[in-house]
Amino acid sequence: MNKNLESITPDRPNIITSQIEAISFYRKMDIKETVKEMIAGKYVIVEEFYSNGLLVLGELKKRLSFKYTDKSFQGQRAYRSAFREASHRLLIKVKENKLTVKKGPKVGWLELLYPDVSEFYVSFPEVQGMNSSWEWYKKGIEIKTLDITLKPYYNTYFPTRFDHLKLFDKWLKKYDGSKEKAIEIGVGSGVLSFQLIQNGFNDIFASDTNKNAIIGVSQECERLGFKDNITLSQGDLFENCDVKADVIVFNPPWIKAKHKLEEGIDKAMYYEDGLFDRFFEQAQNHLKPDGKIVMIFSNLAEVIETQSAHPIIDELRNNGRFRKDLHLTREVRASSRRTKREDNRKNEKVELWVLAAKTKK
Repeated sequence: MNKNLESITPDRPNIITSQIEAISFYRKMDIKETVKEMIAGKYVIVEEFYSNGLLVLGELKKRLSFKYTDKSFQGQRAYRSAFREASHRLLIKVKENKLTVKKGPKVGWLELLYPDVSEFYVSFPEVQGMNSSWEWYKKGIEIKTLDITLKPYYNTYFPTRFDHLKLFDKWLKKYDGSKEKAIEIGVGSGVLSFQLIQNGFNDIFASDTNKNAIIGVSQECERLGFKDNITLSQGDLFENCDVKADVIVFNPPWIKAKHKLEEGIDKAMYYEDGLFDRFFEQAQNHLKPDGKIVMIFSNLAEVIETQSAHPIIDELRNNGRFRKDLHLTREVRASSRRTKREDNRKNEKVELWVLAAKTKK
């Protein structure tokens, strides 16, 4: 493990600890006028019942849907942005790690993330997110490829579809090279590193920019008995890495960002300009001569936006640093049999790319 993990504090939702000017919303009030004020910039505090917050958000969605009618992936980005901005003005009070409204959920993250604050306001959507995350954490996620149940930490990416894990497992089962050292960039909830361990890799350097990911994987390593197999580092790409690896694994974000990214799950979903070029440039210095880079990607960006570039193909065509050894694809299934795939994702495939350094002439 990493000797500096004790100094890492988790990222948590922003809170308001001072008195604020706001509208207190009760169920008998005019909800349409309240939402109108909230969109205009006023804070609204949920009173009485937790469900009152749900009513306000429902009215907000209804109101914004009349304005944002474009149902394409790109059009819905504008809707989601407007909803996020307005909905985060809807606040709920927390006192002694509990919601002050009636019939609200018990959110365990409130106690774990805010042990130092006794009373504050936090946005209602953040509470919803923490509650959902807490339920996943308590219940755990069954990862059949690993035959384990994962307990994902707050604000950390975890898989809800598993086709990419099956592709990686397929490759690992056939890999016959050295397993002395491996690197995983963007460890997330630790799934790919745990797959490496279960397939014979016992010395892994794993990094992530997300502090919560490092905290979460550290706890999971303790729980699952992997703590002697992974060195964790909170930082960008290969920062603090002095390892040369037989295998470098990277499951990068699959969609190019068109907005300012926030720490945490946002950066696990979207990538900024320069990410892939920095990765490939740095990977050269951390790959053994016969080593392999294994990248898990998707054609999702091309499915939703046909003119979208493919950063791995661009690297192979333009830079002369690596060659392609293998390219596998697999169709993506819906999260469950009850989930109806959105039209703009029905042609999505996950990809596994195996790259090796080009031999210098």
